Amino acid sequence: MYVCVCKGITDHQIKDAVYSGADTLGKLRKSLGVATQCGKCACHTREVIRETSGTAEMASGLGSPLWYAVA
Repeated sequence: MYVCVCKGITDHQIKDAVYSGADTLGKLRKSLGVATQCGKCACHTREVIRETSGTAEMASGLGSPLWYAVA
């Protein structure tokens, strides 16, 4: 899904950049150019960063689950 329409940046591109170490909006601005035009995508970009960072922590075993399964 497109997150930044101005620059044509997708959520997959943002996730890949977060996995590569760009874990803040400022770093993503420098690497991808997200939120450098109109800025309306900044909120959603932060959300993708949080979700992706949580997934990365769970995969590495550092974080606790953000949800629990219900039987």
